[in-house]
Amino acid sequence: MTTQATRPEDTSTAEEPPDPADTERHRLTALTGLAALSLDAMASVAYGPEAIVLVLAAAGAHGLGLTLPVTLAIAALLAVLVASYRQVVAAFPDGGGSYAVAKKHLGTRTSLVAAASLVLDYVLNVAVAVTAGVAALTSAFPELYGDRLWICLAVLAVITAVNLRGIVDSARAFIAPTAVFVVSILVLIGVGLFRDAPVSTQAAAGHASALADDATTVGALLLLKAFASGCSALTGVEAIANAVPQFRTPRARRAQHAEVALGAVLGVMLIGLSVLIARFHLQPVAGVTVLAQLADASLGHNWAFYVVQFATTILLAVSANTSFGGLPVLLGLLARDNYLPHVFALKADRQVHRHGVLALAGVSAALLVLSGGDTNTLVPLFAIGVFVGFTIAQTGMVIHWRGVPGALGKMLLNGAGALLTGVSAIVVTATKFHDGAWLIVIALPLLVLAFRAVHRAYDRIGERLGLGRVPQCPTHARSLVIVPVSGISRLTSEALTAANSLGDEVRAVTVVHADPEDRAASEALVRDWALWNPGVELVPLPSERRTLGRPVAAYVREAAEPGTRVTVLVPETEPGRAWQRLLQNQRGAVVAHAVRRDTDAVICRLRFKLS
Repeated sequence: MTTQATRPEDTSTAEEPPDPADTERHRLTALTGLAALSLDAMASVAYGPEAIVLVLAAAGAHGLGLTLPVTLAIAALLAVLVASYRQVVAAFPDGGGSYAVAKKHLGTRTSLVAAASLVLDYVLNVAVAVTAGVAALTSAFPELYGDRLWICLAVLAVITAVNLRGIVDSARAFIAPTAVFVVSILVLIGVGLFRDAPVSTQAAAGHASALADDATTVGALLLLKAFASGCSALTGVEAIANAVPQFRTPRARRAQHAEVALGAVLGVMLIGLSVLIARFHLQPVAGVTVLAQLADASLGHNWAFYVVQFATTILLAVSANTSFGGLPVLLGLLARDNYLPHVFALKADRQVHRHGVLALAGVSAALLVLSGGDTNTLVPLFAIGVFVGFTIAQTGMVIHWRGVPGALGKMLLNGAGALLTGVSAIVVTATKFHDGAWLIVIALPLLVLAFRAVHRAYDRIGERLGLGRVPQCPTHARSLVIVPVSGISRLTSEALTAANSLGDEVRAVTVVHADPEDRAASEALVRDWALWNPGVELVPLPSERRTLGRPVAAYVREAAEPGTRVTVLVPETEPGRAWQRLLQNQRGAVVAHAVRRDTDAVICRLRFKLS
């Protein structure tokens, strides 16, 4: 038999229990951190160079010749971001990335903008990653195209289940596909550099060229648009800085090593693929990805070609894991600061922010359903939020280093990063605005307003509870315990015994309805009660309507005299098997809900276990 007391909701910040030494094994090393938190960035090489090529194709073959310079500009920005986020990791080892930086140096409003932008980008990353991976699968197996939404939801369910087991388990599960993909791309680049011409063009054979017939001139606007499209390859760079607490000690150093490794591998792959695009004079064609053409040209149309394709498909699908590693930590920090429900700050076993994982999965599933599993519907919304976060983080770090002796070089680095990412954020938003980016422009302030609304609610509740102030000393007040009953049984006896131990006075109440059958049953209960004589008064509560909770709540209000504490003890049975709960009538839940809604009484739900 167990008793559960229900009082007004505890609104104190949900503190995590201290980490015992053995929980370190549930945290990330530099290698597993790279596997768990870099999948988004790694997978971007599958669509980053292609995004550049598709834009430059509007200027014909001359425009495609500028693929490498645009990629080098993106790689330079990547280097600045990696160097800067190493500094963020060192300065803010508790995680949070741009949110933590802005909160300390730029004020509350800016920090909430950073948090909202990261939340949106993380959620969109999951939806885009899953749909892109499934799109690659349905390209290989067209007969699955009609079921792509269900396949997307199934992939999301698998990734969610893996992450509910812990960040380390998810990292271990994704080390193999990450390694296969990276090795495949590096081999593709290495072999391609020794080719003077494509070894095969079978993949593109029979497909229409995507080059514009009426080629435009290569102007600054076209280059900016190509740069903005290619910047999708930079999403995920911030994930490691957001999730520093997920690493083993020394956390900051391991996270920095993972960040540098991510930047180096990603930069080599982006530049290498762009060099091959120029070497093979590759032209985009409808229905075949640029990466597939490069694999065909470099490795030939053989088993190696299919290894690259399947590795790309798998990595695109599981690159959503980056969001599952970074977003729950960010939500936990927001919850600790009272900008989200405190439940997001709780950790389950294996250091899992379970509620953050489930919330991310739920919102992502809704996006997949609304988009019908179509990548093109989601891509225009992608990468805007992360550049807003980049800019805020770099600006905050400039202020962080101000006045620190010998930190001029770091300040200049962050200042350059803030300028570059700020311009990139404007360019990305402007070039994608009419393609759906306006939704992000609307959603971002709405999310900030939601954070502030939650914070105001916690402030009001904290004021009512007197949090932060010394309360008056507790005193002894007369206590009255009211026990709703519907019959005489062992459960009734246990309830009255518990009530007598809780209060100075105990009353049993039973609701009497106007129906003849109910009146007869109530009269029989009154007679049997008198014969049983438990030493507790039974009070019949007449009710003209077929309701159970309201008459009890009304009696509780009448009995609540000044100086008297009223407790309603609701007896319930706890079945021995879970399926037997379907057999219960839920009378206790109905009474508890009515009393909680209409009175200030304390509710105790006494559960009598049936063995």
